[in-house]
This record gives sequence, C-alpha cells and structure tokens, in this order.
Amino acid sequence: MPRNGSGTSSVINTFVIDTIADPDEVNANFDDVADQLTNSLPRDGQAGMNAPLPLQNGTNSAPALTFTSDTDTGIYRVGANKMGVALGGVALPFDAGVLYAAKSANYTAVASDNNAVHRYTATATVSLDPAATLGANWHYTVIADGADVTIDPNGAETIDGATTMVVPNGSAAHIICSGTAFFTDKAESKLQPYATIASAATTDLGTVGSQNVTVTGTTTITSFGTVAAGTFRRLVFSGILTLTHNATSLILPQGGNVVTAAGDSLEAVSLGSGNWRVTSYQKASAGAGLISGTVVSASGTAIDFTSLPSWIKRITVSFENLSTSGTTGISLQLGDSGGIETSGYTCSTSNTASSTTEFLLTGGSSAAVAVYSGNVILTLVDAATNKWAAVGNTARTDVIGFLSMGGSKATSATLDRIRVKTGNGVETFDAGSVNILYE
Repeated sequence: MPRNGSGTSSVINTFVIDTIADPDEVNANFDDVADQLTNSLPRDGQAGMNAPLPLQNGTNSAPALTFTSDTDTGIYRVGANKMGVALGGVALPFDAGVLYAAKSANYTAVASDNNAVHRYTATATVSLDPAATLGANWHYTVIADGADVTIDPNGAETIDGATTMVVPNGSAAHIICSGTAFFTDKAESKLQPYATIASAATTDLGTVGSQNVTVTGTTTITSFGTVAAGTFRRLVFSGILTLTHNATSLILPQGGNVVTAAGDSLEAVSLGSGNWRVTSYQKASAGAGLISGTVVSASGTAIDFTSLPSWIKRITVSFENLSTSGTTGISLQLGDSGGIETSGYTCSTSNTASSTTEFLLTGGSSAAVAVYSGNVILTLVDAATNKWAAVGNTARTDVIGFLSMGGSKATSATLDRIRVKTGNGVETFDAGSVNILYE
C-alpha cells in the first residue's frame, strides 16, 4: 500500500474470490503493510520523524499543533514566514529573528519590518504604515548613527501623542504599535532637540515634532491645542508674553495669569479634550518668582507702571533720590483697566496727615529741594474685592527726616497699574528714579 505524494495509500495487488492467490503477490502486500507501519509515527514515542512533518495552517482558536486536553492552545501559521502561538485561543505571534539593516535615506516601515533594527547613517524620515495595517504588538527599533531621524506616523496617527518624533543623532528609539497609535520607551524625551513654534492664541503643541519646544513671539496664549491625554511638553520662551489661566483648559501653578520672560520654562501635560495642566514653571531670573519692572528716571508729573499681570499678590515700589519742583511731596495711586482711581483710599502718616484720594508717601514739604528715598509694599488682602493694604517708609536724604504711612484701597476691578505722582499732580519730578518688584 504505497502512499502517493499526498499521503494516500493504495493496494499493490488485488485478488478475485475463488481463485488461487499467488504467494509472492500476497507476501508483497504484507511487506508493504509492514513498511508503512514502520513509516508511521508511533504513539508511544519509540521513534521520531525522519522527514519534515507538514501541518495545516490552523488558527489561534484551532491551532495546527495542539493538545488533546487543551485544543485551543498550540502552534499555528499566521502568514507567510510567520508563526504564532495560541494560549487559550489568544494569539501570541512569534517574532522572526532580529532583522538588522543599515539605511542612509528615507524609508517606509512595513509589516515585515516587525522586530527589525535599522541603523540610519544620514538624515532620514521614517514613515510608518498605518497602525491598523502593522497591527498591535508590531515593534521596530531606529538607531540614529550619523544624523537626526524623524519618525512620521501615517496621516493623523501619533507617536507618544505627537504627529512626529525626532530621534537625535547618537541615540535610539524602540517603537511599539498598539493597532491605532505608536508609542516609544520614552528614553528619548529629554534628548529630543528643541522644535520651534510661534506663539498664538492657540499655540498647538501637537503640531511640533518634539517634546521640547521653544515658543517665540509675544502673542498671549490661551490654549495649547488638543492632543491625546498624557502628552508631555517642555517649553522655553524666547520673549515676554502672557499665559492666560483657565481652571479647566489651561491650569497654571499659581491659579492666575503668568507673564513670561526670555528663558523662562515650563512643563505641561495634556488632560485630553484640549485641556492642559502646567505642572512646573521655572523663572530664568535668579529671583525665581520675583519679577522686576524696568527702572524709570523720574520726570513729568507722574510715573505709571501698567499692564501688571492679574496674578500679582504683592508689589514693592522703590524710589531713590526723588525730588520735585515744588513743596507738595510725592504720593501713590492704584488703578485697573478703567484707569487710575482717585477715591476710596484710607491713608494716614506718622506726621498726622491723611487722605482719601491717594497714598501719601511724604506729606507736604516746605522746601523744593527735598530729596526722598524709600519704598511702599502693597499686599493683596482680598482677591474677591480687590482690596490692597499699603505700608511705606520714606526718608529725606537732604536733611534728617523720616516718615511712615499705612492704608488700604479696593480697586473697582483687578489691579493692573500703579502711579507715582507729585503731591498736587501739577509740580514735576526733576531727579531720581523709580522701579517696582512684584510676585
């Protein structure tokens, strides 16, 4: 009963009833049976195969090679040159051996690059086939060995929440597909070079190909755009702009707007649905939170400091060697977006002067040659009513003299400006300088 190429046996010799069978033919049939039994795989394991054992393809739910007591666990063929393991009907595809290749130009990574390691020796962009095509568990390693390499997922798909990612020269990234998006082992997040984006009302951080971003320009920012929850960005600002606090969409550390300075940096994490939380903010200046205005040489009838950020809780006004053209001294007023306010003050001084229109810093002076140095500290007492407390100390430096003051004032809206003025607002400053610090 020799088998044909498909394994089907046939009888060598056949016999007719009531005829004499030739012993040689009968023995030939028995010999053939013995040969085929010898070529069969014994169930008791006495012998093994002496040729390849072909199997059906099978599936993860019905593997080609399985167990009598666990028929959905075993080995099956996934596709061309690809084998899988099924555990309880769940597919666990086998990787092929690591596939190494050197590249020096742009490349599109495809399904057959699963478990590949590609070393790029020149600037290149690696385009990824659609995540659904590559499938969950597809993984691929990029080594940048000569220049930066950009990873570019298909269409609107993302890698670590961004539309692209840069693998810096001298480093590597291990990329994993979830079936809908791509992720890395995060090792390159701090090594990525800084990308640049111009400030805008919506500064869309999802459009930059790096987790490290330099923000240029001075446009006020109210949103960082919509990206996947968990997306991380590290920003550095090249100039002065305002970050607008929002308790839902742009949550800032101090719960108020922040005015940046050149070199300031922050770290932010997306909460999804266009919402972001700034988890840390670092000032570039040594003051780390204490911001200085620009010193102003005193002239005219008043010196105004405007556009103060809304999050300010404490302001220090400092002045040195101020003198005026008259004898009414100097004073200070507060204001908001409606302008400087001239009523609602409570103020008294150590020389028994008082005012409801301003904070008196010196009281009257009998001499136009009087020279003043000192400071005033303003502290926000109640943000709900915009009430500020003031305390100040002023010395005359042309003669021996000292005066202190205290008072309070609630502005009509959030304070955003301060005025230092001559006492009657008609006399002019003729010397000295003024500056403010705020925090």
